Amino acid sequence: MAEKKAFVTGHPIAHSRSPKIHGYWLNKYGIDGSYQAIDVAPADFTDFLKSLGENGYRGGNVTIPHKEAAFAGVARRDHAADEIGAVNTLWFENGVLWGGNTDGYGFAANLDDHAPGWADNGPAVVLGAGGASRAVIHALKERGIKDIRIVNRTLARAEELSRHFGPGVSAHGAVGELLADACLLINTTALGMHGNETLVADPAGLPDHAIVTDIVYVPLETPLLAAARARRLKTIDGLGMLLHQAVPGFERWFGRKPEVTSELRSMIVADIEGH
Repeated sequence: MAEKKAFVTGHPIAHSRSPKIHGYWLNKYGIDGSYQAIDVAPADFTDFLKSLGENGYRGGNVTIPHKEAAFAGVARRDHAADEIGAVNTLWFENGVLWGGNTDGYGFAANLDDHAPGWADNGPAVVLGAGGASRAVIHALKERGIKDIRIVNRTLARAEELSRHFGPGVSAHGAVGELLADACLLINTTALGMHGNETLVADPAGLPDHAIVTDIVYVPLETPLLAAARARRLKTIDGLGMLLHQAVPGFERWFGRKPEVTSELRSMIVADIEGH
C-alpha cells in the first residue's frame, strides 16, 4: 500500500509546528505516513489545490495567507467552514475535495481539557474581530452560550460579526463594564505576542469564578494570562487549541483519532522555548 501523505501549506511556512505534531502521532501510532510543510505563494495556490489528488495527497492543513482561497477553491465545505468563512483542513471524500475548519473545535476541546463545564459559565467577552474570533464565536454558539460580547477598536468589524452570528452576539468598541458579569474572557488578537506585549484588557473587572484564555501561545503566558493568574483566576493558554485543532485532520488522513497528551505538549513547549 502507498504511504499516506498529508501536508501543511502557507507562505511562509517554515515556522509551522504542525509537522512536529503530526510527525509525533505518526511515530507514536506506527503509521506509514508523512506530513510535510509546503511553501506555496498565493499566485500558485489554485494550481496547488488542483494537483493534490494526482500527487497522492489524502489532504492537508492550510494556514495564513491561504485560508480564504481554500474556502473558495474546494468543491464542498463543512458547516464550521461556512460559518467561519475560512478553511484550514482539506480531505478527499469519494474523489471530491472537501474543506473544513477545525479552529473552533480546537478552541473548545482545549477548554474541555482544562476547565470541564466551562460552557455553563455564563456571558463571554471576545476581544478582537478577525478570523480567529470567528472560529471562537462559532465554538461558543455551538456550545450554547447565549450572551457573546465582541469587543473591537474598529466597531464596524465587530458589528459585522454580530450580524453574521445573529441573536445573542453583540458588538462593542470598548471593554468598559462588560467584564463585571462575564464568566469567560477570550483574547483573539495578536496583542500579547512577543514584540507586542500590551495588556489587551484588564482582568481586574472580572468575577472571581471567571476563566481567562488567550489564543496566542508564543509566549505561553501572555500579559493577559499573567494578570489573570495574579488575580487567582483560572487561566488557559493557547497551545492546546493548536494541538487539538490538528486532531480531526489526522483522523481523516491516517484513520486513527490521535490523543493530545502531556508528552506532546511538552515536546512543543520545548520547541517554542528553544526558539
